[in-house]
Amino acid sequence: MARVTLIFAFLMVVLGEAGYLGTGSLHKTALIPVWFGLALGLFGFLALRAKSEKGRMTLMHINVTIGLIGFLGGAIEAVRGYVSATSQGHSPDMIALASKVTMAVLMGIYVGMCVRSFIAVRRARQA
Repeated sequence: MARVTLIFAFLMVVLGEAGYLGTGSLHKTALIPVWFGLALGLFGFLALRAKSEKGRMTLMHINVTIGLIGFLGGAIEAVRGYVSATSQGHSPDMIALASKVTMAVLMGIYVGMCVRSFIAVRRARQA
C-alpha cells in the first residue's frame, strides 16, 4: 500500500496545482490538496523505507488518517460551498466545486483501499 500511497500523493499534488491554476492563481486555498499530497507522500516514502513491519504499519495508519481527514474535508467543503452559493442565489464556482469533489472521491477511494488492505493483512495473519 505504500507504493499506492505515493500514486495518490502525486494525484493530490496535481489536483491542487490544477485547481490553483484553474482559478487564475487567485485562491491559495486551492492548494490544500497539495498539502495533503505532500503529507501522504512523506509518510508513504517513510513506510517504504521502514525497517520493521510495526513501523510500516504505524506509518500507513497515519496515512489512512490523513486520507480520512482529506475525504471528510473535501466532502464537507463541497457541500458547504454549494449550499452557500445556491442559498445566496449565485451559481457555485464550478472549478472549486470540482476540485473539492475530486479530492473527496480520491481520498475516499484511498481510504477504502487501505481498509481492504488492512483487513487482508489481518486475515492472512490469522490463517
